[in-house]
Amino acid sequence: MIKKRDIILLSFLTIWMILTILFMTWGTRYDWPDNVHVDYGFPFTWSTQTLSTIVGSVNLWTVDIAALILNLILWLGILLISTAVLLYFFNKKSLQ
Repeated sequence: MIKKRDIILLSFLTIWMILTILFMTWGTRYDWPDNVHVDYGFPFTWSTQTLSTIVGSVNLWTVDIAALILNLILWLGILLISTAVLLYFFNKKSLQ
């Protein structure tokens, strides 16, 4: 038998995983006259794809591994803390 607690936790984890993937792959395009590029990642930009410069077309990717790791620590850390808080309150209700 599936408990209400399990359904809430599963739905929270599913939604948070989708949000994590969305925020990690979120791209913002910047169209400047001499540099057109797309930055990926929120809140820390971990990758930049340069599409065009003043010299001409280019397809250059730069990846910042430290920012990628910080993004993962942030989003997965929030997931871990939120899950622990939810479990604490669910267990607190079941003890009463």
